[in-house]
Amino acid sequence: MSLALRLAALAAVVALALGVALPLAAEEPKQPVDVAKPAAAETGKPIDIVICLDVSGSMNGLIDSAKIQLWNVVNELARIKPTPQLRVGLYAYGANKYDAKKGWVNKEVDLTEDLDEVYKMLNALKTGGGDELVARVTKTAIEDQKWSAEKGALKIVFVCGNEAVNQDKVVQLDDVAVMAKKAGIVVNTIYCKYGQDSEIPAWAAFAENCGGRHVNIDQNRAAAQVVVKTEFDDQIIKLGEQLNRTYVAYGKDGKAKADNQYAQDKNAGGVPAAPGAAPTAAIERSVTKAGALYRNSTWDLVDKMKEKDFDITKVKEEDLCDELKKIKPEERLAYLKKKAEERAELQKKIAELSASRQKKIDEDLAKKPKTDGEKALDDAFKSVIRDQAKAKGFDVAPEKK
Repeated sequence: MSLALRLAALAAVVALALGVALPLAAEEPKQPVDVAKPAAAETGKPIDIVICLDVSGSMNGLIDSAKIQLWNVVNELARIKPTPQLRVGLYAYGANKYDAKKGWVNKEVDLTEDLDEVYKMLNALKTGGGDELVARVTKTAIEDQKWSAEKGALKIVFVCGNEAVNQDKVVQLDDVAVMAKKAGIVVNTIYCKYGQDSEIPAWAAFAENCGGRHVNIDQNRAAAQVVVKTEFDDQIIKLGEQLNRTYVAYGKDGKAKADNQYAQDKNAGGVPAAPGAAPTAAIERSVTKAGALYRNSTWDLVDKMKEKDFDITKVKEEDLCDELKKIKPEERLAYLKKKAEERAELQKKIAELSASRQKKIDEDLAKKPKTDGEKALDDAFKSVIRDQAKAKGFDVAPEKK
């Protein structure tokens, strides 16, 4: 697969995905500190998404595209109301370094609400030649993941690849389609054209049999769009970095997760940008961190505090970070509240700067009409996720123009 083809492919895969919700906050009843209980927020329904990426050929450009598109799409789909509860899983397939007995399929990360972990694994992906068994990776994703059992949950698999869809001689596509429908999982396919148009109908048929949608990418017409720099970019990135200082780690994995947060900031900042283009991955990641889709209650006490039954006195002393251990027990909740206020202020500033940046970008794009190919690709991305979310009763905001 060519670089342009893989860039388009990954943009399609990730752009058909993502969204998550923050739980409720509660007052600590045993503390003398006056901490008001915020109004209850409506919790959205679950969205479980597993992304399956073909890594059989050169994909340096594909990875770079993913680093941008992951945060970009998270921010776009954050407009679903009420904010959904998102989990994302990731599989790679088609590389001969993976186990042949498993169909050259490798699970990178289970369904998780930890977007930093997904981004970490995305950055670690490497290429290698091998057979691209679409049926096998789809079956594996359906069977291995602990999908949401909640009524009305949206459960999606996205499979991206090229070459024939029916290469698997062990697992049949029709059997996988039956399995997907029985499990209530929608399978969408992304086929990357490379001069073998005769392969397209089978990819489209597989998606249709699974109750999903098919997107075909033409490598000659799906060039990535360059976003120009604005005067707001550096401020957004800086504020995003400052957000990290409002996180209060806890538990045995707390420090490692906090370190990973910084590491993924660095990874996003390291995504190469074209001359004159904005550092989109770093900007979009900062915007994500300022929104409702970025949740870390499994290791951050400020997010954990928002849960209904949170009680700081129930957190074991050995699970607290050093900064909290130095504080008197009766002062700890007030400390967390102050961190929450600092975070909210930073998030507000980022949202305001992001809105100004988007306005500037929209004005620039209005001067550069899209080609027919770009329009078709753009419409395909948005219509797929919109239709599938609406079918499950999600309130989807109108498409941004």
